[in-house]
Amino acid sequence: MKDAPTAALVVGPDGLVSGWSESGRLLLGWTAEDAVGRPLTDLLAAPPPPGFSDRFDTGPDHTSPVSLRHRDGSTVDAMMTAHPLGGTEGRALGHVVTVQRWERRPVIADRAFEQCPFALGVYDPELRFLWINASSGRVIAHSEEQVLGRKYREVFPEFDRSLFPERDDKPYTDALAKVARTGEPTRLITVFRPRGSDYANAWATSIWPVRDAEGRVRAVANWGFDMSAEYWARQRLLILNQASGGIGRTLDVVGTAHELARTSVPGFTDLVTVDLFDEVLRGEEPPSPATFAPGDTLTLRRAARHSAQEDTDRHAGPAMPVSHARDSVAARCLITGRSTVQLAAEPSQGGEWAFGPGLAADPAHWPPGNPLIDGSIAADGLTGRITVPLRARGALLGVVTFSRSDRPEAFTADDLILAEELTAKAAIAIDNARRYSRERATALTLQRSLLPQRLPSQEALEVASGYLPTGTDAEVGGDWFDVIPLSGARVGLVVGDVVGHGLHASASMGRLRTAVRTLADVDLPPDELLTHLDDLVLHLASDLQPAGPFQPTGEFGATCLYTVYDPVSRRFTLASAGHPLPLVIAPDGTATPVPAQPGPPLGVGGLPFEATEIEVAEGSLLALYTDGLVASREREVNQGVTELLRVLNRSATSLEDLCDTVMDALLPERRTDDAALLLARTHALNPEHVAGWDVEPDPAEVPRARKFTLDQLDAWGLEEASFVTELVVSELVTNAIRYGAPPIKLRLIRDTSLICEVSDASNTAPHLRRARAFDEGGRGLLLVAQLTQGWGTRHTTYGKTIWCAQALPDPDPEPTPCASDSPTTTP
Repeated sequence: MKDAPTAALVVGPDGLVSGWSESGRLLLGWTAEDAVGRPLTDLLAAPPPPGFSDRFDTGPDHTSPVSLRHRDGSTVDAMMTAHPLGGTEGRALGHVVTVQRWERRPVIADRAFEQCPFALGVYDPELRFLWINASSGRVIAHSEEQVLGRKYREVFPEFDRSLFPERDDKPYTDALAKVARTGEPTRLITVFRPRGSDYANAWATSIWPVRDAEGRVRAVANWGFDMSAEYWARQRLLILNQASGGIGRTLDVVGTAHELARTSVPGFTDLVTVDLFDEVLRGEEPPSPATFAPGDTLTLRRAARHSAQEDTDRHAGPAMPVSHARDSVAARCLITGRSTVQLAAEPSQGGEWAFGPGLAADPAHWPPGNPLIDGSIAADGLTGRITVPLRARGALLGVVTFSRSDRPEAFTADDLILAEELTAKAAIAIDNARRYSRERATALTLQRSLLPQRLPSQEALEVASGYLPTGTDAEVGGDWFDVIPLSGARVGLVVGDVVGHGLHASASMGRLRTAVRTLADVDLPPDELLTHLDDLVLHLASDLQPAGPFQPTGEFGATCLYTVYDPVSRRFTLASAGHPLPLVIAPDGTATPVPAQPGPPLGVGGLPFEATEIEVAEGSLLALYTDGLVASREREVNQGVTELLRVLNRSATSLEDLCDTVMDALLPERRTDDAALLLARTHALNPEHVAGWDVEPDPAEVPRARKFTLDQLDAWGLEEASFVTELVVSELVTNAIRYGAPPIKLRLIRDTSLICEVSDASNTAPHLRRARAFDEGGRGLLLVAQLTQGWGTRHTTYGKTIWCAQALPDPDPEPTPCASDSPTTTP
């Protein structure tokens, strides 16, 4: 449907119609003969607006809505615009009056654009103002008359963005110029603080070119609306998303507190402090508010403080104590468990609450008791502060304060919700870290008690050990080591690693270490010992199977390296169950290859283990270690082994110093696994301290064996041990002749104790039994057991060896503590 015509008429200074157009007839039905000479007011269907008649005397153009009377009696709503006519010498000749129906498209469009709540504006290609609506005038704080014909930068000079970063409108003017230059429409979101406003507003703006019939850009139009509510809601979601990935990355209480502070500054606030109870920092249960006595000052520790103004993150050093008086806001929040918002002044203008970002400054949105107008915080340079109790799983952990100082925006109710959300996320992470710290301390104490506190005294090896648990952000593992004295002056060296971390791994480590010691006491060869240990791990794994259909299945496994060094033969025997092989470094510094392959890890079952035996030179260095020492995120295992060999070749005054050097050089500060190291320097037993005789399987050889023994004791200056040793040798040799099989051999070893060994080719092991009153035998081993410190049977490839040991008359010095007692290498 086409637009209705625009009527044109001439009205004289006396208010009489003096000219009438054909469009007037089409619009109102009146002909020129009907209208000319009549007062214009006769055409009105209703009383004219106040002062209507005065407008036809003098004055500028003016438009007003009127109701006109159609010739058929109907009413026509229209917009009437009077244009003054002037003559010479300023004489008023009347007015040209145009009349347009109200429903006509240009009229309703003009009114729609003028009354639009969005900011609308039109510029020429030089960015001069051509038109703005009322909303745009309110945004720029200028009327249309003030800006028409002027360039944008003439009205609004460009701000120094270093002084006024919040008032940067350059992206907007750049976009206007680009559209005028290219003719391509664009959209953008700008964030700036309008003149006279305390809030930074976000505006969504669309800019497009206005072309003439030939397609030339004749103007640039734009519209924009305040999307601050949506924008700041999105910013809060972004902060929460950042908090989800940035808070709780470590299992460290203080570290998590600093993550909360860093996440909130500067996007949300200018200063954050996190105060925690001392019990939380120690991993203990925090106090209950019911235990706070009236009038008491609450003492917490400042775990974190981060300021945008100072650009600091105080993380170094211990958490300093902070006191909160009973009547302080922080203390009330801790006692009541409710957050408090303090504002330096009421955010109002003319008595009305100012609507800030998110339209949440309305008092109706605030929870009861908030906000609290407290002018005292202005003395600290603050415009607002939010204090939130830090609670998780019903436990009160501390208090967090969010403060604003640089920005003038007052906190809103949405800001309180954001502060509580951030605190809730951090509270869960801090409580998890607290519980982890407690469990880790328990596991560390358990592991410390299960590891050897002192290495046993023996002369076959000089030994040093080192152990370091994982970093504070990881659970304790199940690495262990041990040094086990064996019969015949031999020594067993063992290292192992239990799969997993935590209390379960520490407890499993203790069970395996005990099992290895038990199996070693019966002198099992390394491969047989690992076979029995593998069976044990299989049984332990079956114990971890779920007792019900909804319980998770536990996993259990381990690796182990068991070795035996014989100082008499200088033979080094080893077997591995999935564990890295030891390093053997000769006295000249060259690495001796170990021709062995690790067997399957413990717990696989059904696969054999192989023992390898090599001869090592006296003074060789043996290095047994767990994979946590050589493997890390920064390097592969082979690189770690190469580095370990390089460090082991360094000169050191003692094995303890070398052990510390290795641990410092190879272990990063942030460890994800335990690391154990066992170093041993081999000694060879003096040949003069070993004496052996071949014994014929004849009872007549027993007196000769006693004589050989007494002669050797005399040569060693051990006459005081002659009586017991003669009796023991007599019993053991007699049993070997009577119940064993040739060849039979007697050997005496002078080590830290006096060792007597009788070997034969029989695999039958003797055992103690109670002899009856009239039995002629059965008392020999009982005598041996009573007269010596210990005795046992060791099976060999060619038979068995019965041994016993007795203390030497001159006791050895106190055993030297192992390296694990050093503060730098123990858990």
